[in-house]
Amino acid sequence: MEKINFKDNPLFNYKQMPAFDVIKPKHAEEAVPILLETATEKFKELEESSVSDWQELFGSLQDLEEPVDYAWGIVGHFMSVMNSDDWRAVHEKLQPEVVHFSLMCGQSKSLYKKMVDIAEGEEFDGLTSAQKRILESSLRGANFSGVGLEGDDKEAFNVIQKELSKRSTSFSNNLLDATNGFSMLLRDKTDVKGLPVSLLESSAVAAVRNGHDGATADQGPWVITLDGPCFTSFMKFSENAQLREKLYRAYVTKASSGKSDNRQNIVEILKLRREKSALLGFKNYAEQSVASKMAPSVEAIEGLLEDLRSASYPYAEDDFSELNAFAKQDAGVETLLNWDIPYWSEKRKKALYDYNEEDLRPYFQFSKVLTGMFELADNIFDINIESADGTVAVWHEDVKYFVVKDAAGKMIASFFLDPYVRPGLKRDGAWMNSLWGLDMKKPEVQLPVAYIVCNQSRPTETRPSLMTFSDVNTIFHEFGHALQHMLTKVDEPFAAGINNVEWDAVELASQFMENWCYEKDVATSLSCHFETGKSLPDELFERVYKSKNYMAGSAMLRQLYFGILDMNLHDADIADYDDVMKIKKQAAQSTTVIPPIKNDRFLCSFGHIFAGGYAAGYYSYKWAEVLSADAFAAFEEAGLDDEAAIWKVGLKFRNTVLALGGSESPMDVFEMFRGRKPSIDALLRHSGLK
Repeated sequence: MEKINFKDNPLFNYKQMPAFDVIKPKHAEEAVPILLETATEKFKELEESSVSDWQELFGSLQDLEEPVDYAWGIVGHFMSVMNSDDWRAVHEKLQPEVVHFSLMCGQSKSLYKKMVDIAEGEEFDGLTSAQKRILESSLRGANFSGVGLEGDDKEAFNVIQKELSKRSTSFSNNLLDATNGFSMLLRDKTDVKGLPVSLLESSAVAAVRNGHDGATADQGPWVITLDGPCFTSFMKFSENAQLREKLYRAYVTKASSGKSDNRQNIVEILKLRREKSALLGFKNYAEQSVASKMAPSVEAIEGLLEDLRSASYPYAEDDFSELNAFAKQDAGVETLLNWDIPYWSEKRKKALYDYNEEDLRPYFQFSKVLTGMFELADNIFDINIESADGTVAVWHEDVKYFVVKDAAGKMIASFFLDPYVRPGLKRDGAWMNSLWGLDMKKPEVQLPVAYIVCNQSRPTETRPSLMTFSDVNTIFHEFGHALQHMLTKVDEPFAAGINNVEWDAVELASQFMENWCYEKDVATSLSCHFETGKSLPDELFERVYKSKNYMAGSAMLRQLYFGILDMNLHDADIADYDDVMKIKKQAAQSTTVIPPIKNDRFLCSFGHIFAGGYAAGYYSYKWAEVLSADAFAAFEEAGLDDEAAIWKVGLKFRNTVLALGGSESPMDVFEMFRGRKPSIDALLRHSGLK
């Protein structure tokens, strides 16, 4: 065997910032098996050792897991942002080994006994709240990993876990391939009537990329794709109903046929999750999922979703009735179909408030939005964010790097920002992830590093990257996640930042940040017209603010549809795809005013629950939105125009919600900040539903 030069492989350098510019699939193929082998040896030594105190046990676990987590985390990151056949092949080859290692650790009876001994021993009372919660979640995690299983049950469980990992990766890859595999070529100018300049420019660039040299925004041809920014803009502004229908049908049937068909993946994932839960003693996967959440029970979740559904449904009915009447009066449209809703919603919004999304885009330059967002963070959280481009390696030329400093100028964290859509390489949506978290116990304190990834429109030759107001909300949302990761003060790595935070509470900080976009001073600070240099006019902001709750009932109902459907799918015994469609139809009956089209198969692209962490947990968005709306109400009560009061409340929010992470229960953290339990009232008020 050829001798390995560890210095030549950047994935062995887990204490250093990754050399993203040189990391290749071959490095993962070489490093991950060796790291797993080393970690396995250290784990077996730990099992056989006499380690019996909390700090030594969890410190040893962190030391042996860290190199693997570092390398495998980077592999997962490249799969999301620079996907390729080579990365897929290596990921597919290594994934079973990584799952095997995870199962070995999770099912270790020796490790489990050591943790039980600590939980039942004299040391327990002296543990900090963070240490107790880490111990509690580790014991639960071991149980969820099948530590109590024996013989055939254990073997079946392990087969299920490996197959679930494989299926989820397949689902994600199919979705990316299906998105990339569709395009609609338009040559006639009448076919692009109504489309904004920003979409014409980006679709001409897409046409050039597809081999149509010389394509221009003015003359075409234009390539329309299923990438989020393109699809959304086309559906809102295209005057051609037939083309809207074609694109809509492609979107809701994405990844449901041919080589990218996810239907069987859905069935198998649901069946496997239910089988796994049964082996662990749960009635179904929904019950298992909630056992590790902030919500006390499936019934409590269903109660919240029903309260919101019953409150929003009448408003959604009114939304549709008024929209239908508007379309009939404006153009004689008798009945609105699914692909008509975005177009007529945008048109009616323009009529009511005298603006649309594209009217705002010129005011929101990406660079200016970042500056304004960072200034807000400085004002309410007393931090300073500075560009540090060029000081570290990045995986693509689009990527930016920033450092975060405290009021005294001391660096406390950093983050990468990957803002633009990258067709064929980058999965859709927006997310925040961590490279590593705060570790104050290292000889040299390890500062947290985050990834923020978005898919907004790219700059063109004639325009900088211009953002819709929705894009602005999105980056505020992901920045909120990053703040919770970066501003932690917890001294236990397993509970620092977003670690050990219950899944249905983790959206609190992110959704909280979105509220600031609708505050006049903040919106003004984010804006600068790319041609005139002027800020968003006051009267235009007022129209935006008044339209905040336009179609709010429909928007609320849409999220409830997803949340209720998710819970119902994971509560049911699924035999085949027909069962899936029956459950989908039932959920739609109570949560949609205009039902989905007959062959709607949007579940085939519902990555949140089939390739992400939201299985039987999509309700978390609404559960946490109750918390975030109530948290923002504290700033409203203090007076949003009172800088001193806002600064005071902001520091309290930072020192509780953002600082305490998973060291305390999320309900206790919320009560520390708010002084009481959360109320649904602020969310209904903010949504215009009360």
